[in-house]
Amino acid sequence: MAETTLWAARAWVEGAWQDRVVLRIDTRGCWAEVRVHADPPPGATVLDGPALPGMVNAHSHAFQRAFAGMAEQRAAGQDDFWSWRDRMYAVALRVTPEQQQAIAAQLYAELLRGGYTHVCEFHYLHNALDGAHYAPAITRMADALADAALEVGMGLTLLPTVYERAGFTSTGLREDQRRFRADAQTVAAMRRQLRQRHAGTAGALVRVGAALHSLRAATPEAVAQLAADGDAGPLHIHVAEQVSEVDDCRAATGQRPIEWLASTVALDGRWQLVHATHATPGEIAAVARSGAGVVICPTTEANLGDGLVDLPGWLTAGVSIALGSDSHVCRSVAEELRLLEYGQRLAQRVRCVGAAPDSGEPSTAARLFNLALRGGAAAAGFAQWGLEPGARADLLVIDTGAHALLGVPPAHVLDALVFSSPARPFRDVMVAGKWATRAHRSARATGVAARFTAAMHELHGRA
Repeated sequence: MAETTLWAARAWVEGAWQDRVVLRIDTRGCWAEVRVHADPPPGATVLDGPALPGMVNAHSHAFQRAFAGMAEQRAAGQDDFWSWRDRMYAVALRVTPEQQQAIAAQLYAELLRGGYTHVCEFHYLHNALDGAHYAPAITRMADALADAALEVGMGLTLLPTVYERAGFTSTGLREDQRRFRADAQTVAAMRRQLRQRHAGTAGALVRVGAALHSLRAATPEAVAQLAADGDAGPLHIHVAEQVSEVDDCRAATGQRPIEWLASTVALDGRWQLVHATHATPGEIAAVARSGAGVVICPTTEANLGDGLVDLPGWLTAGVSIALGSDSHVCRSVAEELRLLEYGQRLAQRVRCVGAAPDSGEPSTAARLFNLALRGGAAAAGFAQWGLEPGARADLLVIDTGAHALLGVPPAHVLDALVFSSPARPFRDVMVAGKWATRAHRSARATGVAARFTAAMHELHGRA
């Protein structure tokens, strides 16, 4: 691609709004130059609104997009995470590679419109319908995710996931978990195949790390093996999402999940603890000392009744925080940030919990947005992210004509984007120097939606 120069009247540079910003893109699709307080150079494309960096969605199960809104009725008894999980498994057992690609393409197109330009795919739907590994390519389901991302122009970090057992005291998986089966050796083989396939030009968009589903689903030996693998890339794990998971871990190991990880594994900056909903102050301090990060998924955690994360505890400890949309009942950066803050307001009965005026950060939206930018970059395996030289050229152009932003003073645009709703705030979205959407439209949207609709009909029946 040829070099391109953009100019924004306002852009989010170094964690704050800057005026009159030149953004030059090199031939690799990275920012070659970011210069503030400058007039537009000859031939520059003038952006149609303020520019924000794209956000990393640090936790996704793409196939669950086909289940969003399908588990919101209760016939009898109590509905909780575990009953939801059983119904989700029924969908997972039917998804084909072709349906996986159709579902993921629709999801990724929606995430782009919602402000995400890169997604970390916590991928455990590995195997064929009968539970056997696909041959000759054991990565067939992961390949479908990568193909979907490349089709719509979404950046992707694939995290093939270890899934070995049904629980702490189990020696294997349940029958309805057969498609998830993968030990550490299988995940290593998947990682090699995926990296070989996506080396070169596609490598700008597709990256590869690894994950452990959870302490209940991965043996201590697998945890140790991945921890010792210096080539694994970013390492993600579900941890302490449910109270019963914490109780089961204590019964099996004598320790809480985060406590066990921190005392058993040499946690470091590669590690991302997904959810970490039920964490004690001592566990938070241990994670802070290690340099590991946490990935919070506010809308899914609310939808599943997981509980409320100790956001003030993580903020005070200085732990890296990323955002994920997990089960995809929501596909919007702004809504995740809003619920992250609103949950704390409801629990504590005060406002602007995420702000830090004593540290020069009076805006809740700005502080949480900046934290999620940095945390998301770490979760995806990026050393650089945002509107800075050397980072991938991703950005969002805000539509200040959106209803929620009409007439809002420039200094409050990000606040209104997060806390005034509903809105369709992002007019244009760029990934790696190429426009994925322009004027709220994508050239591929109609075909992607048609294939998704067909997949939904196949999985759930026609209306």
